[in-house]
Amino acid sequence: MVQTNTTTTTTMKAIIQRVSRATVTVGEEQISSIGQGLCVLLGISVEDTQRDADYIIRKILNLRLFEDENGRAWSKSVMDREFEVLCVSQFTLQCILKGNKPDFHSAMPAELAQPVYNSILENMRSAYKPELIKDGKFGAYMQVHIQNDGPVTIELSSPPGPTDPKQLLKQEKQQQRKEKTRAKGPSESGREKGALRSRQDPNASSGADGDVSSERES
Repeated sequence: MVQTNTTTTTTMKAIIQRVSRATVTVGEEQISSIGQGLCVLLGISVEDTQRDADYIIRKILNLRLFEDENGRAWSKSVMDREFEVLCVSQFTLQCILKGNKPDFHSAMPAELAQPVYNSILENMRSAYKPELIKDGKFGAYMQVHIQNDGPVTIELSSPPGPTDPKQLLKQEKQQQRKEKTRAKGPSESGREKGALRSRQDPNASSGADGDVSSERES
């Protein structure tokens, strides 16, 4: 008999929507609103760590979901455009269906999840502009009005990743290098490569005729 592994690893989940506006109302009071930007529904699981939070924060702020100044799609992040972010805690994202009944045991209990959620907001404000990060009311019954722009909706989960500390550190450094490379842009990184080739081979051409150093070497 073949046995199947029924163990599942839960991760932090986020539904990210590009919006033209979004608001949060509790009772009759509107407690938060944003204009153009991102509305993020965030579900924290019982197994989430700081690594999961850092990944989600990084993706929220760096996903390229907006046009650039020339109208080119998928070119700019919410930070690039200096738009707003509305973050709303939503434990139901951690739902596991048992038949037709939702089960929420994978969600982190409220008394533990609230400080994690508050920490995520604080870190997001530290990484961006504090006045552009808004949120709902943790644990409250809310009416969330979202005017989805597109529509554009991204479903995001933090990666399970390795548990070995050395592997975690290596993975984080690789991610940081990738982000630095993207931030430089193709023109800047290209100039750096050209300068490096010139230092290595003073006879290499960098003018309009192109780099012919490889032809000389061959």
